[in-house]
Amino acid sequence: MKINKGAWVRIHDIVLTPQERATNLPDDTKKVPLEMWVKGFLMEDATIGEKVEIETITGRKVEGTLLEANPYYDHDFGKFVPEILEIGLQLRKILWVGENHE
Repeated sequence: MKINKGAWVRIHDIVLTPQERATNLPDDTKKVPLEMWVKGFLMEDATIGEKVEIETITGRKVEGTLLEANPYYDHDFGKFVPEILEIGLQLRKILWVGENHE
């Protein structure tokens, strides 16, 4: 699928390979590459998987492999936990006791 110049996209790149990483890192960290994911505006038409250049919101030019167009946040803070709700209600009573703060 062709993605047009100027589209909001997300790219990925390897900043440092495991061999290039600092020697004073924990062993499990040293074994993996240092990676980056960046969002920005596509500088030229491209397709997913191609090496591209983007311009970030701050005007920085960054190169990487094109992952997706129109990226969005898909994380959450987990399932509802009744205890957390109760803590919030208790805290509100402790901090804002009285008629003027209800």
